[in-house]
Amino acid sequence: MPRFAAGVVRFQNDVYPQKKELFEKLSLGQSPEALFITCSDSRIETAMITQTAPGELFICRNAGNIVPPHTNHTGGMTASIEFAVAALQVPHIVVCGHTECGAMKGAMNPEGLDGLPHVKEWLSFSKAAVDVVNELGSGKPESERMDMLLEQNVILQLQHLKTHPTVAARIAKGDLTLHGWVYDIKTGGVNAYDETQSKFVPVNDRYAAEVARHLSDHDCAA
Repeated sequence: MPRFAAGVVRFQNDVYPQKKELFEKLSLGQSPEALFITCSDSRIETAMITQTAPGELFICRNAGNIVPPHTNHTGGMTASIEFAVAALQVPHIVVCGHTECGAMKGAMNPEGLDGLPHVKEWLSFSKAAVDVVNELGSGKPESERMDMLLEQNVILQLQHLKTHPTVAARIAKGDLTLHGWVYDIKTGGVNAYDETQSKFVPVNDRYAAEVARHLSDHDCAA
């Protein structure tokens, strides 16, 4: 903890003064570009991966980057999704899974979670993805099955998102877009789901035109 406290002091003394104008603007409100749903895993640093600044992402994190299907029961994820979509009017939602995900390893082997009953129940929201892997990945090596599960879980959570009324309404209006990503911790690679091809492709291929335009604008600004 002393290291974290020292980090706060460095932030106050060194970082904040350089970005004072940004933080003063943020104190007046927020208008994030995306709701970013990812895993609680300590190895996932959303700002580093996306190169975003404070105020640009509304972030929800939980074990397994899970989105429970909508019910009348109020939970933290349901309330956060509703707020981001209906109140903040984010134009994008990203569900981002990652390699070496302990939650997905648990979902694949639920018998090992008997001592963690809440985790086991939470990961039941990934059961349909596990079922797909067991059906389509039968006989494949464990590593391939896990890679398949990471992708299938993201696809499943995107489907769950569409059951939320605020999300469904915005999609129907055409002003909300859903995105599914998988981040590779070891290589830094990010694959994005391409619905037209029904598969995950490198993020630069999935958003080629947008990436090229943004990088061009950034170079001009520099």
